[in-house]
Amino acid sequence: MDASKIVDFNKAIIDSFIEELRPPADKRDQIDIGYKLVSKAYEFSEIRPDWMDASKKMEFPFAKIRYVKSQKVWKLYWMRGSGKWELYPELSDSESLQEVLQIIKEDKLHCFFG
Repeated sequence: MDASKIVDFNKAIIDSFIEELRPPADKRDQIDIGYKLVSKAYEFSEIRPDWMDASKKMEFPFAKIRYVKSQKVWKLYWMRGSGKWELYPELSDSESLQEVLQIIKEDKLHCFFG
């Protein structure tokens, strides 16, 4: 199987997940949710206007997922108040991207959405 097709499939799943999390269109200038690929990991962020200059947007990362190809598992990280990433305590590894995204969405430990 072509590796680029796997990435595209994962991207489609993540795009759909982000759309579920995003606020209504009329609120997105005040708060939004997005993601980007950073060093082979998907980093999810809250996007808000800068409090000093509303024309500038600031991103506040809250979750990161990384696929470890050698182990065939996804790892989930959360952003600590110190600004450092830490493995999510309730999940060691998962073979399922959907499971990891569901954990973020449920946020049982209030690590991602406060």
